Amino acid sequence: MTAQTDTPGSVTAVYKVSGMSCGHCEGSVSGEISEIPGVSSVKAVASTGEVTVVSAAPLDEEAVRAAVDEAGFELVGTA
Repeated sequence: MTAQTDTPGSVTAVYKVSGMSCGHCEGSVSGEISEIPGVSSVKAVASTGEVTVVSAAPLDEEAVRAAVDEAGFELVGTA
């Protein structure tokens, strides 16, 4: 059985993250957030500071904040 990012019941959330400036930054943030249980895909865009997360259920914002902090950046909030 393979995971799909657009399965019925999935939740998409967009977060604003400050401090990302390059592809390495995007990879760091994506890598940390992707380790949160239930996350099926993460797309970080440094130029906009937006991180789009698809998960099986709504995520706890504190869990996302902790992951972003671990990557060395700051979660500003939701977009």
